[in-house]
Amino acid sequence: MKLSVFTVATPDLNAEELASAAAAAGIDGIEWRFRGIPEDAISEEPSYWRNNRCSVDPSRWQEQVPVFREAALGQGRKSIALVPYLNCGDLSATKQAFQAAAGLGASMMRVGVPGYDRKTSYPELYRKAVDYLSEVQDLAKQYNIKAIVETHHQTIAPTASLAYRLVQSLDPQHVGVLYDPGNMVHEGYENHRMGLELLGPYLAHVHVKNAGWFEPEGKDSQKANVTEKSRGVALNTAWKCHWTPLTEGMVDWVQMVRDLRAVGYDGYYGIEDFSGALESKAMLQHFADVFAEIERRVDEEEQS
Repeated sequence: MKLSVFTVATPDLNAEELASAAAAAGIDGIEWRFRGIPEDAISEEPSYWRNNRCSVDPSRWQEQVPVFREAALGQGRKSIALVPYLNCGDLSATKQAFQAAAGLGASMMRVGVPGYDRKTSYPELYRKAVDYLSEVQDLAKQYNIKAIVETHHQTIAPTASLAYRLVQSLDPQHVGVLYDPGNMVHEGYENHRMGLELLGPYLAHVHVKNAGWFEPEGKDSQKANVTEKSRGVALNTAWKCHWTPLTEGMVDWVQMVRDLRAVGYDGYYGIEDFSGALESKAMLQHFADVFAEIERRVDEEEQS
């Protein structure tokens, strides 16, 4: 089983510290975050999406990419992916990201998918995405780096089937899908085995994290429910989805690995834990330990 880490989940570590921690945990692959740090966040404590010290800055990629590449190689790790935050249709930024990915020696790169907020119709967003991805495919061929579309909530690809609809006319050698069951807890759950079977050769990568749905606590929420019930109407719409530690959410990762093996998946499992339950180095080791146990258990089942 091949393990990787997406550095968005280790914001307090720099490139060398991350590569060293990955090596200590037995994690082979690194997926580098490709995003700058806002000026007003530099003095903040490290955080996943703002002051993330394990990110390549797109405005400085030519000087930073060699540093990140060598940090991985120095610890015997592979830079398997670049993970930017691209807007669908921005071919200039997409090409720049491909150039940075090539400099890293990466084999995969995430590309843009339109968000969905009820303001623009799905058919319009779908047409925009398909036009963009056809251009992306040409770039993927040029740089020999697979472009991947992620199953992600609040986009037009929250499910395996909707991601498949985006890529189905493209060459799976150059364009694929990043399957993220943790995101699908928020929005987009389908039977995992069925979705993986549908993706077929487009299944390119898997992200590992977990989430769950929770009823809010506190007097205000309880008072609201009591008020509604006293009126004879119960409108409980206040449940919220939150990230959880890897073994505590709604994704059954043992069954998930069974399903992935059943469809012949032999790629990386990339940790992206946003729960904050463990500090970065401990989180990486926990991930490796959990997946070693999952592999042992599934191996035993297959041999029995």
